[in-house]
Amino acid sequence: MKISIITVSYNSENYIASAIESVLSQTYSDIEYIIIDGGSKDNTVNIIKKFEPEFNGRMRWISEKDNGLYDAMNKGIRLATGDVIGLINSDDLFCDNLAIEKVMTIFNSNQQLDSIYADLYYVAQNDTDKIVRRWVTGKQRPFTYGWHPAHPTFYIKKVVYEKFGFFNLDFKLAADFEIMLRFLDKHNISTLYLPEPLVKMRLGGETNKSLKNIYRQNIECVKAFTVNQLQVNQFLYPFYRTIPKLLQFKK
Repeated sequence: MKISIITVSYNSENYIASAIESVLSQTYSDIEYIIIDGGSKDNTVNIIKKFEPEFNGRMRWISEKDNGLYDAMNKGIRLATGDVIGLINSDDLFCDNLAIEKVMTIFNSNQQLDSIYADLYYVAQNDTDKIVRRWVTGKQRPFTYGWHPAHPTFYIKKVVYEKFGFFNLDFKLAADFEIMLRFLDKHNISTLYLPEPLVKMRLGGETNKSLKNIYRQNIECVKAFTVNQLQVNQFLYPFYRTIPKLLQFKK
């Protein structure tokens, strides 16, 4: 079974090499790697070109203007030819070189499975060995209780996207939350929890860079329930969502 891994980038020269090397180091052989660059003005594209020959034809990339992160992800999904699709951000990396092997071993042994999710480590920007927050996702629960997978660890069959849709571009900060809610709670796709960290994510992403963005994301998450005709306590939900995340920070 083939997996497509998608990286979205824009002016990512500081970290994209480590993301690419992380994919390159994976032991699983049937990987298609797709990079969707938003027309970077720095050295990002030159870095991508430098690594391309090392993939021996398994890398595809484009660099052009897009309508933001989720539009770029949709482009990657449309280009993907793999049975399974995963995303790795341009400033993130896999925890080890067996990460995709672990995911695909499960998919290959359970052909009917729609998706897999796992745990995630938030790490310091300039020291990926320094763990700042441990996102232990745990067993599946309703989204209304504040639970949801860490999106960079969520691997989904391409047929699920084709059946239930891509990222909703009406959401600027929470389209990843909305698509997971739509797939798991609205359409009840099958999923399996892999209880170990697969991805190291650098702190400092777009959503978490300001209190204003955190607030706006919570508003969008509540909106996601409405859009998908799912009930939620609009007053309490932001607390259900935020408090468990605060407890994940390493003491």
